[in-house]
Amino acid sequence: MKLKQKLLIGLGFVFLTLGAIGIFLPVLPTTPFVLLASACFASSKRLTEWLKKSKLFGEYIINYQDRNGLKKSTVIKSLSFLWVMLLLSMYLIGETWAVLLLSFIGSAVTIHILVIAKPKENREKKREVEQE
Repeated sequence: MKLKQKLLIGLGFVFLTLGAIGIFLPVLPTTPFVLLASACFASSKRLTEWLKKSKLFGEYIINYQDRNGLKKSTVIKSLSFLWVMLLLSMYLIGETWAVLLLSFIGSAVTIHILVIAKPKENREKKREVEQE
């Protein structure tokens, strides 16, 4: 195994760890880190397949690659957990700047989740209708 491949695989595990932390810490976005890990693992077919078969991360990778969108239950769980944790953080910190910052982050993540939740076909159809 070449040094470059070892470094990419090591970096992939760093991104995967950050993605795992992001599941429990809503300020860290899970999906981008898991996708970065997947890109880093691209040189290793074994790790790529392992990641796709992972119960925790497989759905992120497969849905993103195939542009299938997300299950409604996944979107509801993700957004509920995100906002419960953000609201709890806002309450515990109790500072205006934190409320504003966390509200902005939460809104951006919500928009991101809602955009990737739609299958590619639905997004393309919507664009066609808007252009007519």
